[in-house]
Amino acid sequence: MPELPEVETTLRGISEKVINKKIESFKARTQKLRWPLDRNLSRFLKNKIIISAWRRGKYIIFNLSEGHLLIHLGMSGKLRVFDGQVTPKKHEHWDLSFTDGWTLRYTDIRKFGALIKIKERPEEHKLLKNLGPEPLGNEFNSEYLFKCTRKKTRPIKNLIMDANIVTGVGNIYANEALFLAGIRPRKQSKRLTKLNCEELAVAIRQTLQEAIKAGGTTLKDYTNANEAPGYFKKKLRVYDRGNSPCLTCGTQLKIIRQANRQTVYCPSCQK
Repeated sequence: MPELPEVETTLRGISEKVINKKIESFKARTQKLRWPLDRNLSRFLKNKIIISAWRRGKYIIFNLSEGHLLIHLGMSGKLRVFDGQVTPKKHEHWDLSFTDGWTLRYTDIRKFGALIKIKERPEEHKLLKNLGPEPLGNEFNSEYLFKCTRKKTRPIKNLIMDANIVTGVGNIYANEALFLAGIRPRKQSKRLTKLNCEELAVAIRQTLQEAIKAGGTTLKDYTNANEAPGYFKKKLRVYDRGNSPCLTCGTQLKIIRQANRQTVYCPSCQK
């Protein structure tokens, strides 16, 4: 599933090719994604200009000359931009075509993504208004994390993956950040010290920044807007390495399940 680094990489890949361009047409080859597409979307988008593009958590938002467009990649979604006519293939569900001949195309095998028009301020939309601070922003720091962990008995991995606490820290990067901070994923949140929270906040930021620099993580079929894979897989320390030796101490990495997701950790390096 595309997480924050993959979404950020996608955004950066498409931005220079869609910003300040005028939309000529919108064509959908399905009405059913995670939520049904608005049947008036084509009329809403026609002749609009994409003024800017930004990310909130795992959502991409286009600020239009009038209104906004919200995109979510779901579990298997991809965006790519190309010039000229390219015959759509299976699972390529919609095209946003511009007056200069370029097209933004969305592909999604599982059809769990979303495309939603927004007339109000995006920050007030129900999908965005309750999201926690961005993990790479100034509002997310050790003081904030320490405050969030007080009196919380839930495992720390579950807490940092809660989008209402901090948005965009998905399963891959939660595993990696906890390893980097030396904290076991099942540790009760309230048991974290101020030093733990400082180290974890730094580890989350560092892990996400490294992943963005590497273009995200490709485990199966993720590719960016230029159809290139993400290379952070080569730097994974624990995720997808269960039962392998720890790269730091050689101890066999353990696999457990948390909230129906795989967690991998080192029983020696993480306390």
